[in-house]
Amino acid sequence: MTEPRHTATHWGTYKVACENGRLTSVTPFADDPDPSDLGGNMLDAIHHETRIRRPAVRESFLKDPTRSDPRARGAEPFVEIPWDEALDLAAAELKRVRGSYGNEAIFGGSYGWASAGRFHHAQSQVHRFLNGFGGYTASTDTYSYAAVSALMPHIVGPFSKLVLDEATSWDAVADHADLIVMFGGMSLKNADINAGGVGRHTLKEWLGKIRASGTDFINISPIRTDAPDVCEADWIAPHPNSDTALMLALAYVLHTEGLADRAFLERYTTGYDRFLPYLLGQVDGVPKTPDWAASLCGIPAQTITDLARRMAQGRTMITVAWALQRADHGEQPCWMAIVLAAMLGQIGLPGGGFGVGYGCANGVGNPTHAIRFPAFPQGKNPIPDPIPVARISDALLSPGQPYRFNGQDRTYPDLRLVYWTGGNPFHHQMDLGKLVRGFQQPETIIVNEVWWTATARHADIVFPATSSFERRDISMVRWDPLITHMDAAIPPQGDARDDYAIFAGLAERLGFADTFTEGRSADEWVSHIWENAQQAGETAGIALPDLADLARDGTHARPISETPCVLLADFRADPKTHPLSTPSGKIEIFSDVIAGWGDPDCPGHPVWLGSYEWRGSKAAEIYPLHLISNQPKTRLHSQMDCGATSVASKIKGREPATLNTADAAARGIKAGDVIKLFNARGSCLAGAELSDDIKLGVIQLSTGAWYDPETPGDPQAMCVHGNPNVLTRDAGTSTLGQGPTAHSTLVEVARFDEPLPPITVFSPPEFVPTEPK
Repeated sequence: MTEPRHTATHWGTYKVACENGRLTSVTPFADDPDPSDLGGNMLDAIHHETRIRRPAVRESFLKDPTRSDPRARGAEPFVEIPWDEALDLAAAELKRVRGSYGNEAIFGGSYGWASAGRFHHAQSQVHRFLNGFGGYTASTDTYSYAAVSALMPHIVGPFSKLVLDEATSWDAVADHADLIVMFGGMSLKNADINAGGVGRHTLKEWLGKIRASGTDFINISPIRTDAPDVCEADWIAPHPNSDTALMLALAYVLHTEGLADRAFLERYTTGYDRFLPYLLGQVDGVPKTPDWAASLCGIPAQTITDLARRMAQGRTMITVAWALQRADHGEQPCWMAIVLAAMLGQIGLPGGGFGVGYGCANGVGNPTHAIRFPAFPQGKNPIPDPIPVARISDALLSPGQPYRFNGQDRTYPDLRLVYWTGGNPFHHQMDLGKLVRGFQQPETIIVNEVWWTATARHADIVFPATSSFERRDISMVRWDPLITHMDAAIPPQGDARDDYAIFAGLAERLGFADTFTEGRSADEWVSHIWENAQQAGETAGIALPDLADLARDGTHARPISETPCVLLADFRADPKTHPLSTPSGKIEIFSDVIAGWGDPDCPGHPVWLGSYEWRGSKAAEIYPLHLISNQPKTRLHSQMDCGATSVASKIKGREPATLNTADAAARGIKAGDVIKLFNARGSCLAGAELSDDIKLGVIQLSTGAWYDPETPGDPQAMCVHGNPNVLTRDAGTSTLGQGPTAHSTLVEVARFDEPLPPITVFSPPEFVPTEPK
């Protein structure tokens, strides 16, 4: 057995031991106060039979790429071939498509979660490679927060660099907040993870400190457990997608009872007086009173009135979970939350104001020094117009069709080749039947993958990629003070190669190897990136150790800032010297820019627009249960669904779904039954769990179960494993953000009494045997 080695993952830092090339133990970092259970997935997943071990090509594609039927993707067997042959084939396809259609016909897909390291970051790798090849059609924003990311620059400023990176730190909240009102809760399971790595899981620790300081919490969510027990939170359970109506009613009480801070609104905001006629009903004849909101939210009017008064009594922090904006018109609750915070007049004060994303990933709110750590440079993409990240199916199915995005008229490109690395769109994309049809459109699909996920199974050329345990790297992230040297703990499994080696091999065949590698090996790139990190630390006044010392020690804890961060504190202190980057330099309650676009699905101030599917829509007569497809407790998205922790949560091999006990009883469903969820778009099987901690009329089925269609390749096939995205509608939040809208989904559910179809996704696909040459 070798000496234990350090590694970092998106769900924690670990010491790993191995023997004879296999992981034998995974031990959480000793200073982590609340290690994630997700570590239990790693041992068996890394050596699972679904690991891709050799390059593989879809059978008919290998015979003749120009005559292969793309409708066979997902169903046709693969042929394993040597690396040189696979690289030659992929390079030829890239060259052919570029020559015939131009670089804009190549789509480079990734979602950035493939490694916690700064160098072996799949998104950076594939983007650098395709930029070196002359460019590609990219995607913009993230599935996590696309709607709010597009909205915020118009309202307060850039989302990531301002609202997230400069979020009021937990120490300022603990010392000053009287009340935290959590729209969407603040679930510990979401804070298990962070892109770039986690050294210490801090959310439970900080929430405990804040509660001990006397701060009260209110959990506004259809699910009681979205607030940890340590918060001792009051639970207000609105109907899903009704948060904007609730916020409008709170604003109505603040205004009509003289509780709004008019001095703050006049000095720091613009457009309040243009918003008021709508709030008071002078525009549409509907005052946004608590009585009006009660019927929409399912919350008593007096509860709404009491909450508004309580929010105005002391220092109140309003938090919004990213889940709220992953719904039809998801921009509206985020905009309205900022209006509420502005009416309270506490933006820029410690413990007051607003935050969007606390608890949605580990580290938001951590008191750390701001360092912009370097990464593998991606180069410049000469193709100017990326598509919104959640519009991939539309782009594949509707080339040349116009669409609106963030005030612009755009046209979907004609995508002929897709290269996907380090991501699984069959996890996060809505309406998987539509995505299956989309994946039948390109001439060529190339995938670098670790496991035989649905994305790999729908590809033409599949390259086996190493996991983070099989390569050296460094984890360093802005929100966590721990820096980790990631050792290569085990050798590559099978014939797997890291993404850098795969792209270097392709770049050599395509004539730009020197540009891609700059003459550096992977280890030399890691050293180069660390040298740049040391320079960034020096600029921030923080000394970082030599790489050899970091490798010897395994981890390095950089100092924590002793100065609490308060979002928009400088702006509040002097709005003329520190204006916002909005057109007015102020918080825009009414945006002339947005109003000027004339898009009815996102007017110039926050409004109640309802949802295309929710309890108040016609669809509810047929599909009466609102589906919450939230983040899973047992894995990161779909990563390592084959791991022990994830598999142990299944019910008869299916992903668990939680119903209110009364909803289950009305349908003759008992705990442990296999149930079928269905609507007009599709169906899936799941295992029933019953609880009174979920609102009546709501069913919860987490994302991430590997897509396992009963009939592979059939867009209408039932997923026998429990992937909720066979049910969700693929439509953008609005023309502003075009974000995903999975949380606006209605379903019906019934006990499944037929013979259970087998789970096949945890076995490799069919291979055609080849004769030795």
